[in-house]
Amino acid sequence: MIVRILGEDQFRLSDEAFQSVSAADDEVQAAAEAGDEARFQAALSELIREIRVVGSPLAPDEFVGSDAVVPGEGTSLEEARELLSDEGLIPN
Repeated sequence: MIVRILGEDQFRLSDEAFQSVSAADDEVQAAAEAGDEARFQAALSELIREIRVVGSPLAPDEFVGSDAVVPGEGTSLEEARELLSDEGLIPN
């Protein structure tokens, strides 16, 4: 799976990395459903950190479509709602 962090880079997630990132995405979704901006910000930061840690950055000259797009840090819940689906930011 390829995940883009808006304003940053794309990352390739192995199956194991996907599981870890998916758990963080579940918290983002729960915070969004609760309408809790502070919880959403914390969960989004954790999701982005997890993607950076477990994902492998794509080379700048590697052009691949993204399977999921994650808003950059500091994106408000209202702004992120456009990217959220019933499955969160990263589809299962």
